[in-house]
Amino acid sequence: MRPMQRFLESSGFDVLNLSYPSTRYSIEDLASRLAKRICEESAKGGPLHFVTHSMGGIVLRQLRRSNADFRIGRCVMLSPPNKGSQVVDCLGRWKLFRWVNGPAGQQLVTGPSGLPERLGAVDYECGVLTGTRSVNWILSLMLPGPNDGKVAVSHAGVEGMASFKTVRATHPFIMRNREAMANTLAFLRTGTFLDGTL
Repeated sequence: MRPMQRFLESSGFDVLNLSYPSTRYSIEDLASRLAKRICEESAKGGPLHFVTHSMGGIVLRQLRRSNADFRIGRCVMLSPPNKGSQVVDCLGRWKLFRWVNGPAGQQLVTGPSGLPERLGAVDYECGVLTGTRSVNWILSLMLPGPNDGKVAVSHAGVEGMASFKTVRATHPFIMRNREAMANTLAFLRTGTFLDGTL
């Protein structure tokens, strides 16, 4: 996320770039671990805006669900599996997949048994940007329709979102994509994405 961080800082935002041990804990545990740090920042004045990538969007949704009074300004989710990922459906039982992706990765199955579906609608200004290019054709074979190699376009959106847009970017590199950066900035400033493409 450092390229996105530098871009937003050059555009006038103060940025806190938080990492977390995504492969060691459940999504609930990750949200709990991040809550104190984020709430400390929020207490400094006004709601915080968020830019998340992939599972980070699900962690934020869980954090909000666990902390109803937590104030979120605007949020841009980059390639979030908001309805789960068919890749997890296909590979989730494999020992190697579980070892690489940890307990949180196991929670990203599609349908009502997956955590993303159970989290419900977002109740804050949220824009979803997702990619339509893949560098992993093997995983893309597991995904229906346009996808970014990890998340199908059809599974990125979430109920309650304010805007949805696709960009020609891959899952691991969408945060470095020029169009994604420009649209992220536009949404954080105005609550909507740019018209057209760059």
